Amino acid sequence: MRVTVRAGDLVGPVWRTLPWRALAAAGALGLLLAAAPAATGAEPAPWQSLLLLRGAALIGALGLAFLLDDPARHLTTAVPTLRPVRQALRVALVAPLAALWWSAVLLLTPSASRPPIPQVTLEAVTAGVLALAAAALAVRLTDEERPGPFVAAALLLTAVLAPLLAPEGWALFVQADDPRWSAAHDRWAVLAAAVAVAGAVCGPEPVGRGRTRRLRSPCGTSGPSRG
Repeated sequence: MRVTVRAGDLVGPVWRTLPWRALAAAGALGLLLAAAPAATGAEPAPWQSLLLLRGAALIGALGLAFLLDDPARHLTTAVPTLRPVRQALRVALVAPLAALWWSAVLLLTPSASRPPIPQVTLEAVTAGVLALAAAALAVRLTDEERPGPFVAAALLLTAVLAPLLAPEGWALFVQADDPRWSAAHDRWAVLAAAVAVAGAVCGPEPVGRGRTRRLRSPCGTSGPSRG
């Protein structure tokens, strides 16, 4: 007999297994960075405010790199609910909090030097989606219960190298007064969509692994599990 588990029944258990420490640390650090000019009484230039917002977005993405960490991963593979549903539930639970956090970051940025909100928000969303896609890839390719530290390190390295290695015609990190600003954010939108698709593809458990992984009980018996 097939047992059906509704996604709503998983809200409580998934909520309790979210990496709240990593998320809270990243959120607090991002807010502190955004609030630095107001705290010091400085009047940042537009390029400085943009740099601070990009830094806060990166910090937020580093926190999201831990979102798919699950110390009970090898136990939850036995539940009937597929892994993409469980991962989507994690994202859905955190997304409203992330939106509120980003709104606070924007409000802490001096309005006189604040860059265009839609475009800089697109950059932040892309960074977050990239972190989640990388985490989904790590979960798919490894058996690690907590791949977050590796994913965060890879994301940080990518953020450092991307501005240096990107071709001149594909510049992403441009200033708001740069003529390439609009074209750059067209590329940000394409990148966000491509990364989101890649992350969705990484969601399901590989067929071979799903067929061969078995969950052993304390009594010594075992049975097939699903991803």
